[in-house]
Amino acid sequence: MWERGLSPAHILLLLLVLIVLFGAKRIPDLARSLGRSIGEFKKGRAEGEAEARDAVAKKDDVSKKA
Repeated sequence: MWERGLSPAHILLLLLVLIVLFGAKRIPDLARSLGRSIGEFKKGRAEGEAEARDAVAKKDDVSKKA
């Protein structure tokens, strides 16, 4: 029924809406900011996962010693 992903027509429509809303000069800045934001989010998520793994490992070590 519903396809996953975006067809080329959808992408073209989104780009057209972005150009109308923000203007062609601001789109590269918006894309750059979005890329940086996604990178920071991934970095933060990885750090959170590492902290969670460390906490679980520390808890396991404490329970094995007891």
